Amino acid sequence: MARQFKITVDNEHHFIDLVFYHRILRCFVLIDLKTKKVKHQDIGQMNLYLNYFKEEENTKDDHEPIGIIIAEDKHEFTVKYATGGLTNKIFVSKYQLYLPDQKVLEEKVKEIIDND
Repeated sequence: MARQFKITVDNEHHFIDLVFYHRILRCFVLIDLKTKKVKHQDIGQMNLYLNYFKEEENTKDDHEPIGIIIAEDKHEFTVKYATGGLTNKIFVSKYQLYLPDQKVLEEKVKEIIDND
């Protein structure tokens, strides 16, 4: 839908790197790109974006938005403690310069689907 999607909260402007709408899931997908290690503030920022979209952008038929943070690096405990107790769906992933083999990707997708 947009790159650098602008939202305004309390007269402060925030820019979400990428915003998509998933037609099958019927929800917004917000993506935040980080060039460094993910920090707890980044997760809090995504939580703000998700709450904004839930209240201001969703229509009655939309499901709750999903947030994805893609960072150069992540620490499991930081992510665990920063996302613990949040009801919003926030996923944090480390990016790779090269995609893994197709078979590895297929196995990962299957694993994710089986866990839902």
